[in-house]
Amino acid sequence: MRLLLEHKQIEIITNRLCYQLLESPSNLGTLAIVGLQPRGVLFARKVHQNLEKITGQKLYYGDLDTTFYRDDFRRGNEIHKASSMNISFSMEAQHVVLVDDVLYTGRSVRAALDALNDFGRPAKVELMILIDRRYSRQLPIQPDYVGYDVDSRADDKVKVEWDDKGEGKIWLLSKESN
Repeated sequence: MRLLLEHKQIEIITNRLCYQLLESPSNLGTLAIVGLQPRGVLFARKVHQNLEKITGQKLYYGDLDTTFYRDDFRRGNEIHKASSMNISFSMEAQHVVLVDDVLYTGRSVRAALDALNDFGRPAKVELMILIDRRYSRQLPIQPDYVGYDVDSRADDKVKVEWDDKGEGKIWLLSKESN
């Protein structure tokens, strides 16, 4: 087990990502932050809070569950449990930023893109990732905003932990320590 990032580093990265997002031309009135259930929502909420604090404006926020859009949904005997979905606005003509903690194969993001269509047609969709496991894509999906790049083996795992106070740590677990 190797510690990749501590809480203070995650805070700095989160702030950097928020400012990067605000540098790109967009209308704040149409900006919507959407966290991917289950693990991306804690990071997405931090991003949303920071953006509102920086801009002084209320921004759209939602939690998106992709369980029934996954390509492995009806495969095997595993029973998938849906997470809560909390989207109380239309995606129609919004600038949507999908937020997740770790980008690995790209399959979760593909499922999220399918799920977004049920809420309208966004004007633009971008992807913000806390950790990018770069050399492991199975689909041609690349993030627009990256917190930290990790080069890892296929049998490694990246674990993002959040405590009760919302402070996080990120670990790289090698097969020997799983």
